[in-house]
Amino acid sequence: MRMSDFLVRELGRRQVVLFFLLATTLYILPLILADFPYIDDNWRTLAAGNVWAGQGRLFMDWLYQALTFTGAAPNIFPLPLLLATLAMSLALTRLTFHYFPEPTLACCLVPLPLWYNPFLLQNLSYQYDGAGMALSLVAVIYAITFCGTSRIPRWLVPSVLLALAIGLYQVSLNVFLGLCCVELLRNVHRRVPWAEFWHLSGWRLAQLVLAVLIYAVTAYPFTESGRTELLNGSADPLLQIGINIGRVMEKVALLFHGGYTTVFIVLVLCALIGGVRLGRQIRLRNEPTAQGLLLGFICLLTLPLIVLLVPGMTLLFRDFNEGARTLMGFGVLLILLFYLAYVGLTSLHSRLPLLLAIPFLATLSLSFAYGRVLMMEKTFANSALYSLSQDISSHRELREAKRIYLSVTYSDRWLAGAEGTFKQLPVLRYLLNIDYFMLAENLPSAGITNVVAERERRNATRVGYQGFPALVDRLYYRIYLIGDYGFIVMKEPPHGRLLSW
Repeated sequence: MRMSDFLVRELGRRQVVLFFLLATTLYILPLILADFPYIDDNWRTLAAGNVWAGQGRLFMDWLYQALTFTGAAPNIFPLPLLLATLAMSLALTRLTFHYFPEPTLACCLVPLPLWYNPFLLQNLSYQYDGAGMALSLVAVIYAITFCGTSRIPRWLVPSVLLALAIGLYQVSLNVFLGLCCVELLRNVHRRVPWAEFWHLSGWRLAQLVLAVLIYAVTAYPFTESGRTELLNGSADPLLQIGINIGRVMEKVALLFHGGYTTVFIVLVLCALIGGVRLGRQIRLRNEPTAQGLLLGFICLLTLPLIVLLVPGMTLLFRDFNEGARTLMGFGVLLILLFYLAYVGLTSLHSRLPLLLAIPFLATLSLSFAYGRVLMMEKTFANSALYSLSQDISSHRELREAKRIYLSVTYSDRWLAGAEGTFKQLPVLRYLLNIDYFMLAENLPSAGITNVVAERERRNATRVGYQGFPALVDRLYYRIYLIGDYGFIVMKEPPHGRLLSW
């Protein structure tokens, strides 16, 4: 068989599973090779901590208790991520056959953006949380694709799966709503009868309501009150939502740099061709004019709705989080564009949809570049940790100090080795999201147990401002000793920046 024929022939379920297993594993390979404890991973590893219930993520606690056979969360990375990747491969296979009963290789590319979402790299960077966030996507996919034979399972099972997804990571609700919009467009393209179209939409709404109720009586009661406060209704919430949307757009715009901009523009143009084909399908339905216009309006409405679901529910909370890990909905936006592009390119030639592989190569390249940045950050942090531990262990006063306070200093300019990469791929700095190079919980790994982070009083930072003579003065920090207490004050890079070549 010629290669050209192989690329367009129908694939069996086993072949689709193997494709997704290879594709998903390649995407996380740089993160596994970097083996970098990311932000919360440091204190969770130190304490085997699993306090997710207070964040409204009770099922994360259960997940790690099940995986570790303990009542806590010892670090067993990368096992959870590998298991989640396997589960995602099976879920994407299911979603592919849900969209395309007789899939080809190009068909497999359509749902893959849910995993090859560039902003998902930050989610997967967490050695603890990454697996749970990935499994929340798996649960959402199974909720979308479940087709029971009777009424009660068709209503109950997807609702339980969606409640499970929210209990693992609440932002996955954005993904469910986005996939419902994609499902709506798919039903229009399949020319589903009007009555069945509304019947299926009603089922999705009922599943959503029941899922929220299940979550409300299981995981939500354990949530800390400060994490559930919504925008103040008396303080112009619409203005705040608009500001937050603008902040998200600025972050997303970091992705479109250099060749990535060209790839995205071409993808949008191909999606427009598919949109025209979809409009033709509406016209061929021979519906009454009012129904046809309503259906066309609903289809047009899905695009801004999916765009809004990129940040989604996070826009409603008082403490808005603009981190890349909250942008899981961007993967659904890409699925929409890929689905429409597939429809449009297929109408031109059966082999043209294979061009959709180009954006995935670009995203895979981004993943490997991000993995290298993580390794640079790890090397630099280890170097600073070695220097600090040596200084503390070589000074008896510091070794025997009752407590040493570490200042909270934010600077992302120390990572000089990645400056060239950041310039070419500015989104990587946003994905990395690390503006420190030392945490107090890093010190126990070097045998130093009397260092703690300064609290609200910022006592270490104040000592640095008061002109006391430093006991130790290094490139990265100064250490002061006052009585029985030490204070570590982190420095800014010389002259506010590092030299570039």
